[in-house]
Amino acid sequence: MSKVADTKKKPRKAALKRPARPTRWTRAAVAEAFRRFQEHNPKPTTELEYGNTYQLLVAVALSAQSTDVGVNKATRALFHKVETPQQLLDLGKDELIRHIATIGLFNTKAANLIKAAQILVDLHDGEVPQSRNALEALPGVGRKTANVILNTAFGQPTLAVDTHIFRVANRTGLAPGANVDQVERNLLKIIPEPYLSDAHHWLILHGRYVCKAQRPLCGNCLISDLCKFAEKQKYVAEP
Repeated sequence: MSKVADTKKKPRKAALKRPARPTRWTRAAVAEAFRRFQEHNPKPTTELEYGNTYQLLVAVALSAQSTDVGVNKATRALFHKVETPQQLLDLGKDELIRHIATIGLFNTKAANLIKAAQILVDLHDGEVPQSRNALEALPGVGRKTANVILNTAFGQPTLAVDTHIFRVANRTGLAPGANVDQVERNLLKIIPEPYLSDAHHWLILHGRYVCKAQRPLCGNCLISDLCKFAEKQKYVAEP
C-alpha cells in the first residue's frame, strides 16, 4: 500500500520585528540643540570645587563612583592644606585617608593619589601635564579623568563621557553607542566645532538636572522638540 504524501503545509513562524532605530538627528538639529544650551548657560563649568589645576586633578580622581557634592565636602578642608603634589606627599597617606574617608573607594584612591603626586614631582616638576599620554600614565587617571583635565583646565575640545552623558546621548538619540568610547567618538563627530569646548559641561548638567535617570523632566527640557526619546510625552505631561 503506497503512502499518501502529506500535502499540508506547516504554518510559517511570524517574523520577529526588530525595534525601529530612532531617527538620526540632522546637523541642523544638533547645532540648534547646542545653540540653546549656550544661550541658556553661556559659561558652563564643572561643579567640583578647586583652586588650581592640581586640585582639579585630585577632585576629578576622587569623583569616580562618587558625587560632586560628596567630593566637595571632603576636599574643602583638604585643599586648605594641599595645593601641590609635594604638599600631598608631605601630608601623607594616613592623613589623606582621614580627609577622604567619606568617599567611596577611599583607600584605593588615596594610594593612587600618593603615587601620582610622586610621579608629578619626579617627572613633571610638580606640574600637571597637558599631554593625554602623560595624564593617563598617572595611577588612577583614566581617559575620562584625562578628558576632564584637558577640557576644564587647558581648554581642549575633549568629551569625558560619564553616566549622565552616556544616558543623554543614548536616550535622546543624539549619539547612541554601546559603550562610553563609542558615545565619545559619535559625539565628537556631530557636535559643531564652536560648541566643542563647552559641550562636555552642558551635557553633564543636562543629564544631572533635566534628563535624569529615573524621572526625566521632559516638560522643562530645552531640546524636547528635537529629542528622539520614545517615551518623552509621558514625562512632558508630568508636573
